[in-house]
Amino acid sequence: MNQHNEREKEHPVVHPIPPVYRADSRILVLGSFPSVKSRETGFFYGHPQNRFWKVLAAVCREKVPQTVAEKKEFLLRNHIAVWDVIASCVITGSSDASIRDVIPNPLQDILECADIRQIYCNGATAWKYYRKYQEKQLKREAIRLPSTSPANAAWSVERLLGEWSQCGKELE
Repeated sequence: MNQHNEREKEHPVVHPIPPVYRADSRILVLGSFPSVKSRETGFFYGHPQNRFWKVLAAVCREKVPQTVAEKKEFLLRNHIAVWDVIASCVITGSSDASIRDVIPNPLQDILECADIRQIYCNGATAWKYYRKYQEKQLKREAIRLPSTSPANAAWSVERLLGEWSQCGKELE
């Protein structure tokens, strides 16, 4: 079978997780698209090896939330909005490198409702797609942070925390 026929069989995956935010959210953290594990758990950063929750809990000087309910409450209590740049795309497994046929999420919905002071992108892929699809339209620059994904093994939790600690300044 040729590559064209292979591609015809691939269908876009639609983002299944609603954004987490409310009017008093001060920062917006954007990922690229949920991993297979996150899609299975129905919440952001669901892979047990992803350091997102560990790093943000350290930034906020709290214990690491475990359940989806605890994670939502943690985000809202700390004025953190979370969503992803991509609403749907063709993706192989959880590989950011395989992402194509991107349809971006309508981030203006959050920005019109919440007091977002700074947008942060969790990793290079989120930042790339934010800049491509949303930065000009929203007229808001985002800060690129190193990915908390287990695929970014070169970055230890301590090293990630060094960069991610800037989020805490916006939350004070």
